[in-house]
Amino acid sequence: MPKSKEFAIRMEDRPGTLGKVCRALADRGVSILAFQSLPTGGESLVRLVVDNPTTAKTVLDTQRLNYTEAEVVQVKLAHRPGELARAASRLGDANININYAYCGVEAGTNAPLLIFGVAEVGRALTILEQVAAAGT
Repeated sequence: MPKSKEFAIRMEDRPGTLGKVCRALADRGVSILAFQSLPTGGESLVRLVVDNPTTAKTVLDTQRLNYTEAEVVQVKLAHRPGELARAASRLGDANININYAYCGVEAGTNAPLLIFGVAEVGRALTILEQVAAAGT
């Protein structure tokens, strides 16, 4: 289970804005693996995990978008009741707060991925690797 680079982009909350950004990424061969969008006061905060962060950064710079980069943890959990509860509880037991989370798909397999935004990525990675291994 890897750490991933996430792009958090602030953009206008109006029709067509997200499509333009996604089209620019697709035109450069960048696949979006996970996605979240939240409206906030006339803007949207869009979080993306992509298969090629280097090219994505070039595209975002070319589009003159305001964005930040962060490390996030991605994990594949078994598809059965209680898996998210188990993962979230283990992070809580380690006193690691989940700041946000969202889903996507693994490149090549289309297996579901959970993305966790946490302050302690390294510790969370170790814990979630154990959770995923115990669930298989």
